[in-house]
Formats: sequence, C-alpha cells, structure tokens
Amino acid sequence: MLNKLSQSEVTTGIIIRSLHSIEEMEQVRKLESKIWGFEDSIPTHQTITAAKNGGLVLGAYFEDDLIGFQYSFPGYDGQTIYLCSHMLGIDHEFRNNGIGKLLKIAQREEALKLGYKLITWTYDPLETANGYLNISKLGGVCSTYIENCYGEMEDLLNSGISSDRFLVEWQIDKDENEKDKLRTIELDEAIKNSLIKWEENDGLPKPIKNDSVEYDDLIFVAVPKDFRAIRETNLKTANEWRMLTREAFKNLFQSGWKVTGFYKNPESDMPIHFYVLKK
Repeated sequence: MLNKLSQSEVTTGIIIRSLHSIEEMEQVRKLESKIWGFEDSIPTHQTITAAKNGGLVLGAYFEDDLIGFQYSFPGYDGQTIYLCSHMLGIDHEFRNNGIGKLLKIAQREEALKLGYKLITWTYDPLETANGYLNISKLGGVCSTYIENCYGEMEDLLNSGISSDRFLVEWQIDKDENEKDKLRTIELDEAIKNSLIKWEENDGLPKPIKNDSVEYDDLIFVAVPKDFRAIRETNLKTANEWRMLTREAFKNLFQSGWKVTGFYKNPESDMPIHFYVLKK
C-alpha cells in the first residue's frame, strides 16, 4: 500500500498528537524497539511520567498505525530551563517522507504552549539526513561537540563506532526574520574551504585532512552523504570519518566557530555534503 502512495499523499495522511496513556506509551516502546532494538528501549513508566511533568511524547499516525514518535523532557543547566528532546524515531518504511520535520514542528508548537523558549537535543553529525533537518530546515545551531556521548552502543544503528554527538540548540521563540541568514554558497567554495577532503576507496569516500584551507567569513566541514552505508561495509573508513570530523569540529568550536548551516551538495555523483560554520 505504502509503495503506491506519493510523498505528498503520505504526508497529508499523517496525524500527529500528544500521547498520554499507558497504551499509547506501549505503542511507542514497540516502535522504538523495532527501530533500535528492545534492550535499550525506554520503559513506559518513564515516558508517561515525563509527559505528566512538563515533557512531551508525540505520536505520528498513518491510517491509525503509529509510524513515528518524539520523546522529550524538561532540562535545566543551572541557569536556563529548556525542553530536552531525547529521541525521535520513524518506522523505516515511512522514512524520507518529511515526517521528522512534522514531528519537530508539532514539538515546537506544544513546547511554546508549555512556556519553553529553547529546545535542545543531540544527534550524530555524520547522519546527514538529520543534519539537513536539524540545521538547514529547522534552523538549529551547534557549538558543542560531545565525544562518545553515550559510550559504546550496541543497538542496531550505532554498534562498532563511538557515539559522538552534536548538541543542537533551537530557539523556538524566534521567527524566521530574527534568524541569522547565510549568504549564497557555491560548491567550489565549499570544496576549497573544507577542513576535510576525500578520495574514493573501494567505491567509498575516504576522508583526508585538508591543511590548505583559507579561513574567511565561513568555513566548511565535509561529511559523507551516506555514512550508514560506509559503516555497514567498511568500519575502518567509518571510524576514520569519525576521528577526522571530531578533530575538525572540536578545534573549530574551541576557536569560536559555530555550525549555522548545512550545504546539501547538488551533484549526485559527489558523495559529500558540508556543514557550514561562521564565527
């Protein structure tokens, strides 16, 4: 059925709502287990407690079936209260249909009703579909790199490589006119001023440190378009991407640079996208 539907038909058929009951939380845990495995799935008593105490659990439904969810809880760093967005998952059959963005927009609307101004979350910067959504589409920014954030993970998507993460900050009380806009970027500029170059190795992009970067108002860091395919076929190359991008981002963040954009390379035969950083 799903294969016969267009993306617009799937998106139009999605209903997103806040979840509150034990039965709904059990549906979330079942979907989470399908995506990542049951062992590390969040107990229903935890998700329902968060939902009753300033957190959010949102469900995306298609034809009455739960096919996506988002889970978040209150956070506090000693100065600011914010919503900590911990997990967003989409059934693999429904990915690449814009459902992640729909869930985040719904999260923003519900968070504003609760009085939040800031939402934070972590994600793997090498998962570029998430990077494009979080930075380019939603307007999140990042200046914090967390090395091996969750330790060694053995779930279906993370085993075999350290769990490095970006910490994203999303100022949800700002409208589009208040956000800092990037100037026009050309592909040649991104390639020239990326701290990482690449070469083909057994059909996969292999990262190489670039020591001839010209620092201007913007700087770039290349990342593979399909990191998951690299990880599944060549773990050594995957870890090389992890180590080189870790070094690049940590050095840039320590020098006052911040990820404010994501440049989606339009060349289909070039296996690279770029993060865009400015001071």
